[in-house]
Amino acid sequence: MLAKSLSDLTEVFLNTDDLIISKTDLKGRITYANRTFMRIAGFDEEDLLHQPHNMIRHPDMPKGIFKFLWQELRQGHEFFGFVKNYTADHGFYWVFANITPDFDAAGHVQGYFSVRRRPSSDAIKTIEPIYQKMIDIEHRYSRANACTHSLAFLEQLLESQQVSYERFVMQLQAS
Repeated sequence: MLAKSLSDLTEVFLNTDDLIISKTDLKGRITYANRTFMRIAGFDEEDLLHQPHNMIRHPDMPKGIFKFLWQELRQGHEFFGFVKNYTADHGFYWVFANITPDFDAAGHVQGYFSVRRRPSSDAIKTIEPIYQKMIDIEHRYSRANACTHSLAFLEQLLESQQVSYERFVMQLQAS
């Protein structure tokens, strides 16, 4: 189980039909946030716009997941995954995220578009211990190498199950 603190006493749950939508520039700064994002995260629009999206990143999230996310996006691929975020009052919420490159008319990536929805509770029960192991691995290495080692752990886990990352998270979400 992931380490819990007093701030983690307040979990916000998305409704089944909630869609959190945001757009960022190429550096991950928020250029658009829908009302659902503001309501769930507890931030006003002026508190979100032009801020780095990682301002809501919860420390229970392994850096290796974000290394993988950025690798996928830089290759022009979309990313699916489970993400734990902070709220403005330091509570938290889980999402199943889909992040895609946002292309301009000439086909150049101009930013990223993200749609997040309520994750399956069974998926979160499965992903939390994996994320905790990744964080434990990250703590054993220097900052420069931590992401690489935790991502290698995830890749070995997926290889042992003979499943791609995308198929793994999609199966979890469908559970």
